Amino acid sequence: MAQLRLALAQVNPCVGDITGNIDLVLRQTAAAQAAGAHVIAFPEMMITGYPVEDLALRPSFQDASRRALAQLAQDLLNQGLGEIVVIVGYLDRIDDAQHQLGLPKGAPQNTAAFLHRGEVMGRYAKHHLPNYGVFDEYRYFIPGHDSCVIRINGIDVALAICEDLWQDGGPVARVHDSGAGLLVVINGSPYERNKDDVRLELCARRAREAGCALAYVNMFGGQDELVFDGDSLVVDSAGELLARAPQFEQALLIVDLDLPEASTVSSQATAIIGGVIAAYEPQSAEITARISDEAEVWAALVTGLRDYVHKNGFRSVALGLSGGIDSAVVAALAVDALGADNVHGVSMPSDYSSQHSRDDAAEMSKRTGLHYRTVGIAPMVDAFQSQLHLSGLAEENLQARVRGTTLMAISNAEGHLILATGNKSELSVGYSTIYGDAVGGFAPIKDVPKVDVWNLARWRNEQASAAGGIAPIPENSIEKEPSAELRPGQLDSDSLPDYELLDDLLDDYVENDRGAAELVADGFDQALVERVLRMTDLAEYKRRQYPPGTKISSKGFGRDRRLPITNRWREKAQ
Repeated sequence: MAQLRLALAQVNPCVGDITGNIDLVLRQTAAAQAAGAHVIAFPEMMITGYPVEDLALRPSFQDASRRALAQLAQDLLNQGLGEIVVIVGYLDRIDDAQHQLGLPKGAPQNTAAFLHRGEVMGRYAKHHLPNYGVFDEYRYFIPGHDSCVIRINGIDVALAICEDLWQDGGPVARVHDSGAGLLVVINGSPYERNKDDVRLELCARRAREAGCALAYVNMFGGQDELVFDGDSLVVDSAGELLARAPQFEQALLIVDLDLPEASTVSSQATAIIGGVIAAYEPQSAEITARISDEAEVWAALVTGLRDYVHKNGFRSVALGLSGGIDSAVVAALAVDALGADNVHGVSMPSDYSSQHSRDDAAEMSKRTGLHYRTVGIAPMVDAFQSQLHLSGLAEENLQARVRGTTLMAISNAEGHLILATGNKSELSVGYSTIYGDAVGGFAPIKDVPKVDVWNLARWRNEQASAAGGIAPIPENSIEKEPSAELRPGQLDSDSLPDYELLDDLLDDYVENDRGAAELVADGFDQALVERVLRMTDLAEYKRRQYPPGTKISSKGFGRDRRLPITNRWREKAQ
């Protein structure tokens, strides 16, 4: 057996920030070398960030990525880091490829490289390109076909990229045939609920299939609607867990491995690297416990919001603070993500706003310490009404649109990013006012059903109380019946079914694509099914104009679920 100390760099790159991402590689590599690591692996497309979308098709961006890789190899050598083997993802291209209809122009490839002593020792292009859900990689990349095995300290180390691990056969089967002692998989695997359990089971199964240890390194952080949870891990050839990094944190996971030495007869290694760092005394690896489902979702929402704000150059956010559950949860998320001093709540009461809602909004600000102001909208609504003479729904929506204009004016004047506070249930059925409560630059709970909004609020308060702190969300905001308060005595239940029933139905229709007939057969009332499905279908134009928000489900609106706005197809129950 031979020794190998491996470091997995669970880090937060930013798309397009090639200089910043390279600096992050250098800092983490220095830390890994100081810890005695032989090899350090970084996530998928580390140099460019991930996903790069149509940037992959720009020759100038491809050139910048390739230059950065070559410069990184030299910088590592110049900074005394040339002995440690660095595995890093980047954007490459096939220089001699002929353009063909149906293939991305410029022949870009999602590639990883082994770097050592200032040289690129081997390259591997991703074989399997996901083209489902949030992924559209057939649009951007040419698949690779060749394996890459590098011998390091007498151990053959094979490489794969993200989706290659999820596909039966292919690269993993080739790793088994190569006799490699370690398979390193670099990933940009977005978070969704319960994915951590699926990952571990997958890695264990693939390790057994490949007959070798498997190291899985994933990025963390937010990128537009996507959020990455990290959850990097190492399993042995029997699938037993050896090490696991925390979720939603930057981490450098160090694990000592005793691996079989490569056989000269069966080896498929294309390069040999020996004596990179002296032997060491084995140390116990970290296996971080998983957090609860509620903690996981909260961390995802906080991470997605924080990175969207910071990576897009904002310092602060503002939101309408109504006293209701949705705005209270968004405010609590923003305080956790950015600090209370960078969160501005705006109460915008109308003639129909209840005193208890105003009091709940003020109480929320006291509990969290966020900035708070009141801007009464009644005079502005009256000014519009004096000219328009609206009634019914048009009058109700006018109030919401005056609030939206007020928030955007504050944003323009003070530079805050406006947060929309709508949840997934409302967004599904169009229960929001376009250019009203739908205004903003980011929607933190866009992918959170209403029932889960309540559950998260209770969980967050319980966590605060258990830690001896102040529960951030007023109990009245959680317990009272939800209302838009746009007319006297208005309740959400006037327009919508009970949220538990609605969310159950929407989960089947939106997440699982079940048809009307199936839903009725499952026990849902036919009239309710037809009504909710019609509302959902007709609201597509609203969703298309809604701000981006963090995806936590298996099928979020936008990247995952894309339907035509002009669409006469209607689900029929019979």
